[in-house]
Amino acid sequence: MYDVYGLGNALVDMEFTIEDSFLASHGIPKGHMTLVDEPTMDTLVSGLDGHAPRRMSGGSAANTLIAVQGFGARTFYSCKVADDDTGRHFLDDLSAAGVVTNANAASAEGKSGRCLVLITPDAERSMNTFLGISSELTRMELDEAALSRSRYFYAEGYMSSADGSREAAITGRQMAEQAGVKTALSLSDPSMVEFFRDALVEILGNGVDHLFCNEEEALTWAGTDRLDVAIAELKDIGRSLNVTLGAKGSLAVTPDGQWMVDGYPADAVDTTGAGDMYAGGCLYGWTQGFSPAEAAGLGNYAAATLVRTYGARLRTNAEYIETLNAYRAAP
Repeated sequence: MYDVYGLGNALVDMEFTIEDSFLASHGIPKGHMTLVDEPTMDTLVSGLDGHAPRRMSGGSAANTLIAVQGFGARTFYSCKVADDDTGRHFLDDLSAAGVVTNANAASAEGKSGRCLVLITPDAERSMNTFLGISSELTRMELDEAALSRSRYFYAEGYMSSADGSREAAITGRQMAEQAGVKTALSLSDPSMVEFFRDALVEILGNGVDHLFCNEEEALTWAGTDRLDVAIAELKDIGRSLNVTLGAKGSLAVTPDGQWMVDGYPADAVDTTGAGDMYAGGCLYGWTQGFSPAEAAGLGNYAAATLVRTYGARLRTNAEYIETLNAYRAAP
């Protein structure tokens, strides 16, 4: 019934274009995701008074699922939102994209999650995330019937940051394995590898079919400055591995070989969601029978398309189809 079943946080992004001095004055680690409480979020937002925000639904796995759906596959997303304006905005975006979800805003009290995305002149994004009710996501948010009728189960590494979401990701992987559904996971952010490694190890279990990470996450995981050493270690937990390398492209590693897939030129203004888009391109490609290199190529092309504009997603499904067709026509 579904090509990809996703599990992740439900967040609404508030994007601001700022100078590096704002990061320094507030002690914000550049290029990383930092979990914050609501008072800290409110303080940061108040410090941006006079800056014009861009608001759109986010969440790493949600961005990926919307890309997969936009390219033309069928997706299902499990998450948790509250019955508030932020939660309704998130669910409206999912519905408009065609992603099926079992989230029910009317039944949940609390506050939905928000992510403050700060874009510096070099196009780097630094994120401060208030999870809100997403931190209460548990295995109860899983739909076993939908998961068992999917081709892939995909979870974001951010699930490692709370006990309930960690258990949900573990249960989802186990359900997928029992149903013969392929498993995929993204390490998501260097901070997850640094601070929640033990939880990630639990989520990974005896390994997943596909593992996504960027170069920094790979090196941090292996505690090395050599990518070949990191890949050798990561191959033990991901039977297939995709490592993004920024503008250079990405590596696709499988038991049958390794491919360096070149990137595409782009004048980047915002790198938010580039890794999520890459994962969406790969997952869509695999559901359509693409080779590892072809799927990575679509991921590279789609990510290069995304970073030319602001926001973690393309605006409409038509834009995803245009991107897919442009990739097919590219040399």
